[in-house]
Amino acid sequence: MRNFLRKFLIGTVLASILLSVPGTPVLAYARIKDIAKVQGVRSNQLVGYGLIVGLAGTGDSNKSDFTLQSIANVLKSFGVMIDSSQFQTKNAAAVMVTAQLPAFAKPGDTIDITVSSMGDAKSLQGGTLLQTPLRAANGAVYAVGQGSLATGGYVAGSNGSSQQKNFTTAGNIPNGAIVEKDVPTQFGSRDRITLSLSQPDFTTASRISEAIDSRFGQITEAKDPGTVIVNVPYNYSADMVGFIAAVEELPVTPDNSAKVVINEKTGTVVIGNNVTIDEVAVAQGGLTVRISRQTDVSQPPPFSNGNTVVTTQTNVNVQEQPAGLIVLPAASSVSSVVRALNAVGATPRDVIAILQAIKAAGALHADLQIM
Repeated sequence: MRNFLRKFLIGTVLASILLSVPGTPVLAYARIKDIAKVQGVRSNQLVGYGLIVGLAGTGDSNKSDFTLQSIANVLKSFGVMIDSSQFQTKNAAAVMVTAQLPAFAKPGDTIDITVSSMGDAKSLQGGTLLQTPLRAANGAVYAVGQGSLATGGYVAGSNGSSQQKNFTTAGNIPNGAIVEKDVPTQFGSRDRITLSLSQPDFTTASRISEAIDSRFGQITEAKDPGTVIVNVPYNYSADMVGFIAAVEELPVTPDNSAKVVINEKTGTVVIGNNVTIDEVAVAQGGLTVRISRQTDVSQPPPFSNGNTVVTTQTNVNVQEQPAGLIVLPAASSVSSVVRALNAVGATPRDVIAILQAIKAAGALHADLQIM
């Protein structure tokens, strides 16, 4: 009964972490917009340095000189002159503010921002970000952020004991920045556009080209595994948005190389659909060594004038489970691989070692990637 439950649990775990496709593999379709993007349509990273105020004594200490200087500079801009050595900073904290400026964002639009502590602040909970310019890599200001911070956690405690949920030294301000300047975006001309594949592949690029040609005629050129050039038909020259929308909705079957991904930290194994193995023999077993100590007390006979002696006995027990030797037949689908590994009675941890050994033996025809 115990062996049955063990095999049942092993099968359940493997079924949840391995992609199993019985019989003929079912090809998954994807829209072109999900596997490729129009070249030139991209977001831009923004960054800024600012101050969080209104903290309940959880801000930077006086050891953070840059926080003291920043507060003095802010007060100076409002006409308040003060020596930075004369005040405490526990209610304020220096932070870095980051954001993603989406493509086609216009002045007046709002974007989310992320705030992260720079100094030794204990928590940013309940703080308010002062007006912070957000710059791009060229140094130009494209947005300005300000608002109340949401950390999504808390820190509470007293008398030396505390409890914390999530990280309170970083948080978000939804719609916390206003776009002040747009980024000119050139995603093509009236004559052609360029599609960039998210994962370059010769087969996928060829299928994208064929899908577009079958819909609009011979208008594409697969330049390389990651680029497909599309010539805009004459009747769409005045409607580029409509043409790109029609192209992006076309279904394509993406192709990927055979790959096995292993995460040894979590014991997770993911096998791609195109993975195959040659015939190979696998032995799976385990050796268990247990060492235990037992303390005995030796009492002398009555009236013998002897002494009580404490002795320690060490017991060594070695158990070796019988190894299960099985021949994995040549398999042409993931389901066959899964069934064969289940027959060995392998746990997810054992599967990792077995796959590595099969790859070393040259019987696994896939790229073995260890995270």
